[in-house]
Amino acid sequence: MSYIGSKPADAVLETDDITDGVITTSKLADDSVTNPKLSTGSQQNFRNIIINGDMSIAQRGTSSSGITNSGYFTIDRWRTGIDIAGTWTQSQSTDVPSGQGFAKSLKMDCTTANASLSSTSLFFLTERFEGQNLQYLKKGTSSTESTTLSFWVKSNKTGTYIAELFDVDNNRVICKSYTIDSASTWEKKTITFAGDTTGAFDNDNARSFDVNFWLVAGTQFSSGTLATSWESRTNPNRAVGQVNLADNTANEWYITGVQLEAGTTASDFEFLPVDVNLQRCRRYFYSISGAGHSSPTDGAYNRYVSFCQSSNKGKWFVQFPVSMRTNPTFTADNITSSTVEGYNYNTSGSLTFSSVSADAGGNLTKNVEITYTSGVSVGNVVTWRWNNSPNASFQFSSEL
Repeated sequence: MSYIGSKPADAVLETDDITDGVITTSKLADDSVTNPKLSTGSQQNFRNIIINGDMSIAQRGTSSSGITNSGYFTIDRWRTGIDIAGTWTQSQSTDVPSGQGFAKSLKMDCTTANASLSSTSLFFLTERFEGQNLQYLKKGTSSTESTTLSFWVKSNKTGTYIAELFDVDNNRVICKSYTIDSASTWEKKTITFAGDTTGAFDNDNARSFDVNFWLVAGTQFSSGTLATSWESRTNPNRAVGQVNLADNTANEWYITGVQLEAGTTASDFEFLPVDVNLQRCRRYFYSISGAGHSSPTDGAYNRYVSFCQSSNKGKWFVQFPVSMRTNPTFTADNITSSTVEGYNYNTSGSLTFSSVSADAGGNLTKNVEITYTSGVSVGNVVTWRWNNSPNASFQFSSEL
């Protein structure tokens, strides 16, 4: 085999590697190690267990203030666990490590301090995972895989922080510390966790595994010996040495480029196309919002069609863009008579929004019923659209 000019970088076979048209086994074995295009020993695509690790998708919004309780607030897939640990604002930030390819980060900003923690105080950022997506880690067997966590982090408060893997199915944890060395400086951290030969993940769509980044830990979670090897969950061993990020309203903490992968070394961050990343997030949360729909004349001003099966009620059929993890719960957020504008095609009349509800549905479709104050008869075709309402949304959640 010959090449015009220099040999291409991905050309791994020479003429003497082929005998009677057959690739020699020894050459293929060598190249399977050195050339990732031929490698079958590890996953090359979607090797990052973390979803939305670059913090680019934020369907719920880009900022949420007054956070004192646990839940999902801004950036998709990232949940806040918090109790008696001050008050916080979470936001999607454009402050990112220079030259690394990231455009967004997640920022936690302390707005009300708690310098004297209760024993049960806690605050961590977490992502939760389905067990059926983690079977290749072979947890609970003698062939269990080690995992490596890498991420970029920045805070004005230096010191010791804790990263934790939590096996929910078997109530087991492993924790490792990392240090923020320089104040207000982006630093990359890499942590390797041993595999666990005890306790397999359930092979289903339920919550099996969490990755936790601790930010605050009262004595109930920090008074023991850090669980640097897999063990049954003992709360005092989970966050030993963790600094109190809540002790001053000047404190802030940023993170981006989070990657967890099988193996003992960290590879470069796996950037996904935005559409792929969005669809992965929509398995757990899907929002139809008024954001971007600023006036009836703009090009993005969508109109949604519904059919009236009972007086003054328009039933709107929603088909989710991807199969959601399970039958989602429905929430109408900031929906009022001024944010939703209705219209009856049969009578050419405008309608006034009254209320909204949804049927049981499933993980593929759901019917949303919008009730109007008057002006709709059975059999009418009615539509609705956002009316200058960027903060209004219909939300469907099947989060873990």
